[in-house]
Amino acid sequence: MNNKVLMDNLRCIPDFPKKGINFRDVTTLYKNGYCMQIMLDELYELYKDKGITKIVGIESRGFVMAAALAGKLGCGVVLARKPGKLPATVIKESFSKEYGVDTIEMHLDSIEPDDVVLIHDDLLATGGTAKAAYKLVQHFNPKKIYMNFIIEIKDEGLHGRDLFEGIELTTLLTI
Repeated sequence: MNNKVLMDNLRCIPDFPKKGINFRDVTTLYKNGYCMQIMLDELYELYKDKGITKIVGIESRGFVMAAALAGKLGCGVVLARKPGKLPATVIKESFSKEYGVDTIEMHLDSIEPDDVVLIHDDLLATGGTAKAAYKLVQHFNPKKIYMNFIIEIKDEGLHGRDLFEGIELTTLLTI
């Protein structure tokens, strides 16, 4: 899609969090009401006819558009969080990151087998966090799983999309 307004408002921070990484800062899109509306409208058009019943937002930047889109679609929001943040019984999935190992959790009662789930996050790069979220959602055996990211990074040799062959995956911006 690569909407020009979104591309023009996306901040790039060189050498963050380490030298050689060009960090794409989605917060500059979130703070701009016009960009928020563009993203929400584009996401709504992509998913309005898919029968989505739950949107899984991945901590923490994934929560923003997951909640906004869920409001517009009239569906629920499920949080995929870092360990120790959810108060009820959880399931968890660990994954490798560029700098070590991390874990995300979801409540055990988050998703039902008749749900149609959209997993949403701000960024797809290596795909580790998204793959862990996907495995968590698979645990519930929902009817269908879709995936969406605001930004997909391809220009730095990253191939996160390759982890999700056969899954309908969309992005608003590809870099």
